[in-house]
Amino acid sequence: MAKSENKTQITDVDPTAFIAAVEHEQRRADALVLLDWFAARTGCEPRMWGPGLIGYGRYHYKYETGREGDFLMTGFSPRKASLSIYVMPGYEDLSEPLSRLGKHKMGKACLYVNKLADVDMEVLGEIVDSGLATLRSRYETFDT
Repeated sequence: MAKSENKTQITDVDPTAFIAAVEHEQRRADALVLLDWFAARTGCEPRMWGPGLIGYGRYHYKYETGREGDFLMTGFSPRKASLSIYVMPGYEDLSEPLSRLGKHKMGKACLYVNKLADVDMEVLGEIVDSGLATLRSRYETFDT
């Protein structure tokens, strides 16, 4: 099988400059909070992944099909509709902390939040920490 690269790769764009260009005032303010919050929580420097994801750390995956690559361990994106918060590899056993998080919607490995004031940041920290622990137990991980 031919191996294709992920479309979402680390770029040289400065995450702070990316956030400064976010039009939505509340998203921009929340993104600045998350920029430092994730760095403190993960111990990793923020890096832009593709044109719109701010990621922390990376992990190397390999599927049974032979496809393999690297992706961010956790991070966020200040999208127009909401903040997208990425917790890899998803929320398999996190129903209890998710019930305490506050107002959010879920994707497979993503939380959608309108504004940080809608969620409990301590609970969000529990969720992010759980996702990081799961990744570190399953994959080779890196702080870059």
